[in-house]
Amino acid sequence: MRTILAISSAIIGASLLSFPVAAQQKTVKACQAEWRANKDANQAKGLTEKAYVTQCRAGGSATTAAPAPAPSSKSSSKKKTTPAAAPAAGAQKTAKACRDEWRANKDANQAKGVTVKAYVAQCRSGGTAAAPAPAPAPAPAPAQTKMAPAPAPAPAQTKMAPAPAPSAPPATTAARPAATAPTGANQYTTEGQAKFRCGTGTVVWANLDSKIYHFTGYKDYGNTKTGAYMCEQDATSQGMRASKNEKHP
Repeated sequence: MRTILAISSAIIGASLLSFPVAAQQKTVKACQAEWRANKDANQAKGLTEKAYVTQCRAGGSATTAAPAPAPSSKSSSKKKTTPAAAPAAGAQKTAKACRDEWRANKDANQAKGVTVKAYVAQCRSGGTAAAPAPAPAPAPAPAQTKMAPAPAPAPAQTKMAPAPAPSAPPATTAARPAATAPTGANQYTTEGQAKFRCGTGTVVWANLDSKIYHFTGYKDYGNTKTGAYMCEQDATSQGMRASKNEKHP
């Protein structure tokens, strides 16, 4: 008797343990009813009835797909477009699905400058094709005020006095060569040549005819018909003497 009671208790306990699991699993009909109750929303998400029932009976919630981009209000054709069904979340979209999405919003994508190729590349990588930034509007040109040209001042007419004619440079007897080129020793035609030889000594003008030499500053210095510039020391060594009417510098 005790054995029978123990077996019965075990059977009842096992039944009670398995009851919640059985109670939690929904029937196909119940899952179909749930899908139909939200039919529009499930279709908009791309969730089929079959997929929903499979997920529902397995005890999970049906995975919804990301909604397709909404059509732009700037569409020129103004026709109602139906969004293409998107694949389940976590799965990479196919190129065909991405192209269908682009075509579903063709007008809006073209208005944004998004090409099919760019949209498909972004769509398959899981991103959203970015529209190119619009070009900045040109700045308005500043108003150009026409300014009247200022009258040019009349040129002042002033009578210019004629420039004075350049005066002839004073004659320097020191640089004038003798009428007859000297031929004797240490006799020079220019004063500069004699100064180069004399150094700090006195340069004189020797009259080769009279054998008298003259000092600078006197009228006969460099002005006799025949003569030469010499050092005073060389002139005296050649037998010449100083003019009596002139003072040694």
